[in-house]
Amino acid sequence: MTKMADNGSSVEIVEGCRLPVLRKNQEHEDEWPLAEILSVKEVSSRKLFYVHYIDFNKRLDEWVTGDRLDMKKLQFPKKEAKTPTKNGLPGSRPSSPEREVRKSLDLNLQTATAPSRGKTLPTPVQKRKVETVPLATQVPPATPVPSLPSSAEASQASVFPAVRETTTFKAREDHEPISSLTTNGTARRLIPPQPGRKRKANCGGTDEDSQDSSDGIPTAPRMTGSLVSDRSHDDIVTRMKNIECIELGRHRLKPWYFSPYPQELTALPILYLCEFCLKYLKSLKCLQRHLTKCNLRHPPGNEIYRKGTISFFEIDGRKNKTYSQNLCLLAKCFLDHKTLYYDTDPFLFYVMTEYDSKGFHIVGYFSKEKESTEDYNVACILTLPPYQRRGYGKLLIEFSYELSKVEGKTGTPEKPLSDLGLLSYRSYWSQTILEILMDLKPDNGERPQITINEISEITSVKKEDVISTLQYLNLINYYKGQYILTLSEDIVEGHERAMQKRHLRIDPKCLHFTPKDWSKRGKW
Repeated sequence: MTKMADNGSSVEIVEGCRLPVLRKNQEHEDEWPLAEILSVKEVSSRKLFYVHYIDFNKRLDEWVTGDRLDMKKLQFPKKEAKTPTKNGLPGSRPSSPEREVRKSLDLNLQTATAPSRGKTLPTPVQKRKVETVPLATQVPPATPVPSLPSSAEASQASVFPAVRETTTFKAREDHEPISSLTTNGTARRLIPPQPGRKRKANCGGTDEDSQDSSDGIPTAPRMTGSLVSDRSHDDIVTRMKNIECIELGRHRLKPWYFSPYPQELTALPILYLCEFCLKYLKSLKCLQRHLTKCNLRHPPGNEIYRKGTISFFEIDGRKNKTYSQNLCLLAKCFLDHKTLYYDTDPFLFYVMTEYDSKGFHIVGYFSKEKESTEDYNVACILTLPPYQRRGYGKLLIEFSYELSKVEGKTGTPEKPLSDLGLLSYRSYWSQTILEILMDLKPDNGERPQITINEISEITSVKKEDVISTLQYLNLINYYKGQYILTLSEDIVEGHERAMQKRHLRIDPKCLHFTPKDWSKRGKW
């Protein structure tokens, strides 16, 4: 608790208070966003306040001095009222309108789906062959979802003047409709049965970009895999950055988020890491002594790709557990959406490095589950801050899809994506799909034709991601009973400019990778 004088009166600042705090924006102009006080400490008889800017990413949280606080607009935390009881019975809560509406919706749903006489329905537990089931493809809220125009609207609008090249979907009997939009703006799509691929039965549709199930109740977490962090377990410790600075090789990194390094190391001004084995040490002298003993000059594991100075190493989380755990600790400093687990056995790690005379320096990495029931080809993905905005993020994404191509599968990243991850994936999907559409050649003077399935097979991008990207780019139109893709001059020119800047690409000829069948290997 802190007391500050304001106009002669004594004001107490406690954790949970909200007030405007001075900060610089991207244009280096002063602004006063509302912030919440998370912690207070005293250093050299000077009060410091750890603030979280409301509606801003947590990586912008920082310690500030008292002169940056606007005390005139101080808001004290509201006291939490005790939960009232329902009908005077202990342990029960009164029903809120939302809960009553939810109950009525559940009753209506049960009534609508009740089996008729003489018919039986399989129970949810029963394993059965996957049939054609409508699955919801949820477009992330940050991206606008244009609705598909109706046939009447399409007939009135002139499509051709704005079209440089038009791609028409083939009308096949075996090709299902591309998508249909529901009233809430989400795209629904019929997925055909795929022989030879088993999927766990899912009784309810899940929102890919949310950690909660569709009825608002958190789903049971998996015991393995890269779990989405559950905000209900956030405490004041994990909400605050605990590492001041990390020295990794020739770079000094300022962490964005909390990472569970040992408590005794969090008070150090600088945490030192060996850039080859990622071991953490408390001083420069300890690091220098360690380097005389550490024989690694590259990540442990197999080098499966090399072109120029760029290499990729495949690391088994079971065989190289210490390195994998150290990598997770480092990555957690820059990833907020994933829960860190020390059980790295179910994972493979693909580390991208840049080579020079001193060795192979880590640039970034992605991890993936050895066995994924949801067709995930990426669990966590990270480009270290010194290498960001240089094309390495897209290179990591492209490499993950090259692995999926060798495995003969379509893949998708684990949801939800971080804000930077979503931007990178949306950009990669857009460029990859536009590259295919622009390479199509007219057939006998007619417009070129392609299906969603064919785009997915060529790129190994999951169909739902293909559809959401086409909708994000606003390419899908309905014209004369067909769905057509219209590429305007602006889209084509923007794509050409983007591809000119994209110098780093994966060369499939340099990839030496043999996929393993982990289902036959017992416990990995």
